[in-house]
Amino acid sequence: MKPSALQLGVAPPANRGIAILDFFLRLIAIVGTLASAIAMATTNQTLPFFSQFVRFRAKFNDLPSFTFFVVASSIVSAYLILSLAISILHIVKANAVNTRVLLLLLDTAAMCLLMAGSAAATAIVQLAHKGINKVNWFSICQQYNDFCKRVSGSLIGSYAGVVVLILLILLSGVALSRR
Repeated sequence: MKPSALQLGVAPPANRGIAILDFFLRLIAIVGTLASAIAMATTNQTLPFFSQFVRFRAKFNDLPSFTFFVVASSIVSAYLILSLAISILHIVKANAVNTRVLLLLLDTAAMCLLMAGSAAATAIVQLAHKGINKVNWFSICQQYNDFCKRVSGSLIGSYAGVVVLILLILLSGVALSRR
């Protein structure tokens, strides 16, 4: 009798393809979340006021929502880097069902954390761009244009990371349903 692929502990071609796609999606998510965290954490702009001795400075940590965004994105990036090892395990080993369930749960938690951080920062960016005239909160993006552009770009990378995490969750569901 000829041993099958599952008896040898090697992933069948379809499951191996899913595992390889999982690995590359994790790499893409790492790039998006890590770049977003770095871009937001290094965002600042200084404007002179009347003279060069009096200046106003906008930094990401002036707003707690941006700080939460940086922390959430950093945590998710670290998790994604650590999860690469388990993703490699899934490429090599077919019968790793327990770790696939673990990744599914942790990917869902990471997606929720990243979405919460992104949503909090998006609310502040919306306020910075539009302001609220009824309560005399004026938009600051007319003065701090570079700051707002960089923060908005950071959010784009973060939302791309959320989309990739959703794809990872769906991919884990497909891989578990094939077993």
